[in-house]
Amino acid sequence: MTTFDDRENAFENKYAHDEAMNFKAEARRNKLLGLWAADLMGKSEDEALAYAKEVIKADFEEAGSEDVVRKVAGDLGDKADPDTIRAKMAELLAEAKAQIMKEL
Repeated sequence: MTTFDDRENAFENKYAHDEAMNFKAEARRNKLLGLWAADLMGKSEDEALAYAKEVIKADFEEAGSEDVVRKVAGDLGDKADPDTIRAKMAELLAEAKAQIMKEL
């Protein structure tokens, strides 16, 4: 039974690690998205960092990423539509994962 227990523990640890990495990647993606949107809005560096934090916080409103899309789309107005924002989010998620992997 020890072998099975060890395998179960290994799978549980891998799942926990993968979930933690996904959380970090999504938070990093949201920060990058906030910085991108802030640039489109012409915000200063300090304002952009503050806005990026707002975007990160917006992701905690509901499950999924539509809360982030709504916030950024509402703030950008006619500068970017929701589909453009979703496409940018997909692009930035890949970038965020690459950045995190470099840090490991």
